Amino acid sequence: MSLSSHTPHPQTSPPQAQHPPTSLPALSTETAVRLVQVSKTYPDGPDVVTALRSVSLAIPRGSFTAIMGPSGSGKSTFLSCAAGLDSPTSGQVVVGDVDVTALSPDAVTRFRRDHVGFVFQAYNLVGHLTVVENIQLPMLLGGTRPDPVWQASLVEAVGLTGMEDRLPGELSGGQAQRVAIARALVTRPAVVFADEPTGALDTRTGQLVLALLRRMSDELDQTLVVVTHDPRVAATADQVLFLADGSVVGHLVSPTVAEISARLAETGR
Repeated sequence: MSLSSHTPHPQTSPPQAQHPPTSLPALSTETAVRLVQVSKTYPDGPDVVTALRSVSLAIPRGSFTAIMGPSGSGKSTFLSCAAGLDSPTSGQVVVGDVDVTALSPDAVTRFRRDHVGFVFQAYNLVGHLTVVENIQLPMLLGGTRPDPVWQASLVEAVGLTGMEDRLPGELSGGQAQRVAIARALVTRPAVVFADEPTGALDTRTGQLVLALLRRMSDELDQTLVVVTHDPRVAATADQVLFLADGSVVGHLVSPTVAEISARLAETGR
């Protein structure tokens, strides 16, 4: 079956924060991720490096957003803070209706596992686990098992039917990345973050993986946030946010490769 013929299970809403901060505006159910005045600094000897500067933005539910900018612009820090992998120095990060910055470290870890998906350039598969075991990993770590119908639908959608018992070492790069995409989707997360998901792939395989991500967004109403340096990848997104010196300095909707390239030139790619 295709994903479009399979009725997706409604996304599980994260639990309500017990004490929502009064300074945060009421969130629309259509907002997947919101950053409110998020800053991140790092010590550098006697100095302080500012990686993010009071970033405020809202990413709509079901959208495909690309994050771009020159080296050192804050892209990786943005992803880490928005995904709950790192804590901002100040400000709030809200995923769904949960203020992630108000959670304890253990609670953040559980929240990420249950409500956030990740796709990385290096795949990050567990070598001794099979394809299907790698896909199930986030749920197994949480003490649950995936719906077998949903799992089979995902495996078929990413083109891995018949490969369920293979180990990562028996897969091509494109196949490994498709396992990583299925793993990111298995919990039906509020948002999937991807860091250069086609960076380790050849052009043709990268295009196939990119088309798969686009289809996941369209057919599952899945929120995707992709950090990339490639205008061709970004042109697949609904919108592109441009970072420079830790600040959002540009925004394009329904972007073209030419528009993206021109904006990157302006921001100092």
